[in-house]
Amino acid sequence: MPEMTRFKGCILGHAVGDALGAPVEFIARDIILADHGPEGVTDMRPWHTEGSAFRKGSWTDDTQMMIATAQGILDADEKDLAVSPSTIPKVLDPIDTVASRYLEWVATQDDPSNQRYPGTTCLSALRSGVIGSTFEPINDRKGAGGIMRVAPAGLAYPPERAFDNAAEFAAITHGHPTGYLSAGFYADVIARLTTGAALPEAIAETREYLLGFDDSQQTRNAVDLAVELHMAEDDIEPGIERIGQGWVAEEALGIALFCALNSPEEFALGTLSAVNITGDSDTTGALTGALLGTMLGESSIPGSWLMVLEGRDILSDLATRLHDLWGPIG
Repeated sequence: MPEMTRFKGCILGHAVGDALGAPVEFIARDIILADHGPEGVTDMRPWHTEGSAFRKGSWTDDTQMMIATAQGILDADEKDLAVSPSTIPKVLDPIDTVASRYLEWVATQDDPSNQRYPGTTCLSALRSGVIGSTFEPINDRKGAGGIMRVAPAGLAYPPERAFDNAAEFAAITHGHPTGYLSAGFYADVIARLTTGAALPEAIAETREYLLGFDDSQQTRNAVDLAVELHMAEDDIEPGIERIGQGWVAEEALGIALFCALNSPEEFALGTLSAVNITGDSDTTGALTGALLGTMLGESSIPGSWLMVLEGRDILSDLATRLHDLWGPIG
């Protein structure tokens, strides 16, 4: 499969999963089924916050911040055009440039039309004036607001470096080791999938790297449970319930891995499984959509969903720029 289609599948798949889950975040599964039918959500739907209404195909803060991550990564490779061609190009620290993009994002959150369920931890951390890191944690939070935005790190960097940088991106706002290690794990799996690895192989290889980190037990437990439930061929809904609701990073990671493992050839089925849950439906949908989009490519995403997806051209362009800048990854 051409590498470009994996890049686009990842970025677009993330946004599609987010947009599918947005209308049912915070809603219990039994109510979702009562409102949408026995299969739950099966298509894009409009949704609203207290201050604004959004058309179908609109995404939440998950994709807003994923875009900020991609832009910050790209910013880090900008060259100083004022110097002569013989001068060594200036390469910026991606942690700094990603943090700058996050600060730009938080400045937009004073406008109700831009508020799409922003996480309180992201808001408070970014408004504090302090940039967190894995070495100097800003707090002890491990919510899914850190992992939800790091998929581009898996496209931009090779395995292990993807893990390390994604962990730092998450630690800007989420200081608990499980929060940033789960984010690192997720991006590292994306990086391995981009090179054509099968998902079980990618998970196993990333798990070996995870073993080198202190305080990784909660992340390992969530990954191992997802794999065990898949191997036991448990039904998807009870399996998700055993993993959790996705509000914290390791649960969101476990749900995404479990759903992708259970539907490795079907983008729609796997992503909708992650959306129709009691819990953080937009985040679990986004994480699963990015995994399956990377595995299966852009063409696996239903065209009817892409047709109504907000900012499709912007998202596709980001994927292209990441590919052209960094690819091929090896």
